[in-house]
Amino acid sequence: MKQNSVCVLGAGSWGTALAMVLARQGRDVTLIARTPETAERMQQSRENSHYLPNIRFPDSLTVSSNHSPALQQASAIILALPCSATLEILPSLSDLNKPIIAACKGLNPQTLERMDETLLHHIGAENSALLSGPSFALEVAQGMPTAITMAASSEHLARHAASFFDDPAFRIYTSTDMTGVAMGGALKNIIAIAAGVTEGLNLGHNTSAALITRGISEISRLAVACGGKPETLSGLSGLGDLVLTCTGSLSRNRKMGIALASGMDVNAARAHVGQVVEGERSALAACRLSEKMGIDMPISQGVQALLSGKISPQEAVHTLLSRPEKNES
Repeated sequence: MKQNSVCVLGAGSWGTALAMVLARQGRDVTLIARTPETAERMQQSRENSHYLPNIRFPDSLTVSSNHSPALQQASAIILALPCSATLEILPSLSDLNKPIIAACKGLNPQTLERMDETLLHHIGAENSALLSGPSFALEVAQGMPTAITMAASSEHLARHAASFFDDPAFRIYTSTDMTGVAMGGALKNIIAIAAGVTEGLNLGHNTSAALITRGISEISRLAVACGGKPETLSGLSGLGDLVLTCTGSLSRNRKMGIALASGMDVNAARAHVGQVVEGERSALAACRLSEKMGIDMPISQGVQALLSGKISPQEAVHTLLSRPEKNES
């Protein structure tokens, strides 16, 4: 095992950005791409020209498509894959006694499992960690200051997992509330689709502010019901990530909402975004979970109805606005 080397699984925008952060201080980092052709192209050009063009890789970053030796040699493994893809790789990591850090956000619509539950199921509490918070891949790759959360079952493990990220522009706060961090990261994507719809319909800043405020209330209700802590949802991995994803032009979930508001159907909107939109998958899971637990989540329900083609963007907004008046809680 190479001392403090790291393997990053997933050479999309987020995986590439994290690999660059990890390698900036000279740490040996192996970034695993899906195909040999992609790996060779990135290794030779020293950039991810598809997602993050013109941002050169640090010298200690290597791109490969052969993950077997990298997984064995690394001191830690980062999962920067779509949540659905982690289910394919996690069983092969279960025997590795090293930190497995999931940098992906979502809920499984079939099992209703959170990312932390999936990790704990396959890896165990002694090696599972979550990295989540307000962080656009492009800005991270460019070295812009970013603050984010590392969650694990113990403070010791959270700090150990965070120690691999020693770029001073990438500040990590630790948490032991894996449930709250996982829920904040998953549910904010759903609200961001709704924010994109309001942006696409030109409904103004008042609407955006109301949506974000009611969105964090909705997220917190379900997260706390699942065992998360309220203070986590008011922090970086909750409110911080929600604000970024709902307002930032780089948000793929917000971009999908804008596309839906323009009249595109889901397939066209998905193609327009060109990357996995985790909020689409999480919306179905969140609605099923909230129904199971008896939690009211009108924004998520409206987004799911829109994604399933049951209502139009205009009808989704009208449905929310026509809800009975109630106490703000």
